[in-house]
Amino acid sequence: MAITGDDRSEIAFFDVETTVPTRTGQGHAILEFGAILVCPRKLVELRSYSTLVRPADLSHITSLSVRCNGITKDAVVSAPTFADIADAVYDLLHGRIWAGHNILRFDCARIREAYAEINKPAPEPKGTIDSLALLTQKFGRRAGDMKMASLATYFGLGQQTHRSLDDVRMNLEVVKYCATVLFLESSLPDILTENSWVSPNATTRSRRYGKGSIEKTAHNESTPSSSVNIENHSKLPTPHNTIEENHPILSLMTPNTGELNLPLVEPNSAQPQSLDLTMLAVELEKKNLSGDNMEEEKSDSTSVESSTVVGSNDFLEPDYISIPSISATLVPFYRGTQKIQILHQNVPLQLQCVHLNVRFGISAKFTDHAGRPRLNFVVDASPSLCKVLDATDSLAQKLSVDSGSSSEWRPVVTRKPGFFNSPTVRLHLPTVTDGEITRWATEIYQKDSSATQKLVFSRFDVIELENLFAPGNIVDACFSLDVYDYQQNAGIRLVAKKLTVHLS
Repeated sequence: MAITGDDRSEIAFFDVETTVPTRTGQGHAILEFGAILVCPRKLVELRSYSTLVRPADLSHITSLSVRCNGITKDAVVSAPTFADIADAVYDLLHGRIWAGHNILRFDCARIREAYAEINKPAPEPKGTIDSLALLTQKFGRRAGDMKMASLATYFGLGQQTHRSLDDVRMNLEVVKYCATVLFLESSLPDILTENSWVSPNATTRSRRYGKGSIEKTAHNESTPSSSVNIENHSKLPTPHNTIEENHPILSLMTPNTGELNLPLVEPNSAQPQSLDLTMLAVELEKKNLSGDNMEEEKSDSTSVESSTVVGSNDFLEPDYISIPSISATLVPFYRGTQKIQILHQNVPLQLQCVHLNVRFGISAKFTDHAGRPRLNFVVDASPSLCKVLDATDSLAQKLSVDSGSSSEWRPVVTRKPGFFNSPTVRLHLPTVTDGEITRWATEIYQKDSSATQKLVFSRFDVIELENLFAPGNIVDACFSLDVYDYQQNAGIRLVAKKLTVHLS
């Protein structure tokens, strides 16, 4: 269908399928690009474009890559290169609103990398709608991990194919379904939402935002599905007779039509604007997803049994672990979902390492959703520890892929370019909250030549830990291996249960 006019007001839902890196420093090569242009007022597809892409190095298409999206070397051997389609992609994306699931973290970066490789300027968006951040914030955790496959299953839309054009169309349908549910919930009397079909963790109302916030968040709201008669929404009963006050989506609708008024971001803005519902939430998501600070779906405080005294008998030293006895299995996790657990001889694997050298001290750069710092520090990893962790990484990553996850796997052992003989691992210190009191969940001791003493902290203060875990200090550590898969990122976190600092 032809597009008329030059205002480029259509929303470009797009998705890329890529190779899966198998070694440190290897990037993602685009194997497929798919996009649809959507009318922002009626959310109907106006135009579509999809093509396979031949990467510069076909050897990057490994069996792991094929398992993720089904795209083989034979399928792309006669396909155009990205340089061949760059102009078409630029015309589709530049100056339009970009939309997709986890695009801020993944797809946008792949597009910019692809243009940099061919020395061409990359397209720039008028704004971005990341449906992963948007739906997680507005729709809650009703669909578990909120991946596209989970959302599609939740709404009965079928299985995700992990092919670009199919995925963007499914993305649009998921947004419509979520918007419909939120619209209906906001329109019901309180007695119905409390006692009937509304999910217990549903987000049925939003705080009212000022005018400035609405301008930034408008593009993230979607009209309800066409199966709902929007024209009659004013007749539905509401708790306060003003639906617009309780639900931002309706404040953006044109009365009696149900069309969505989307105030566009000024195209001459210095920086493209993210159009998520709350800028604070987006920044928090970005911080939680940065670097090695990937977190699983539930907060640290929900995964720590802080009342149990840690005993060294529960933990194994790497030298005494039989690699063939390590296995990975799926176990029940959260609201019907599953997570991966690492076992040794059919018992959850926990490790004990002595005399670890602290490479980088306490980092409190990132916080959780309650504002508590996510503490971690980096230690040197011995060859025996690396051997065990590399084996667990391989098993867990394979099970993750076999289970249908398309998340990017982040190795637990860090080997920086130029420092491959100096591998490191990151130890995380979880926190727990008891009422209004927040404290470290990790047992912390200090040891000198005469005794070992447990430390009791008088307050929740990161500064107290910085001297203990300063670079160059020696630490004994007991830690668990916690597999996470969150917002298209997966890996193993080492969660410290007991730490003993050696006083010099």
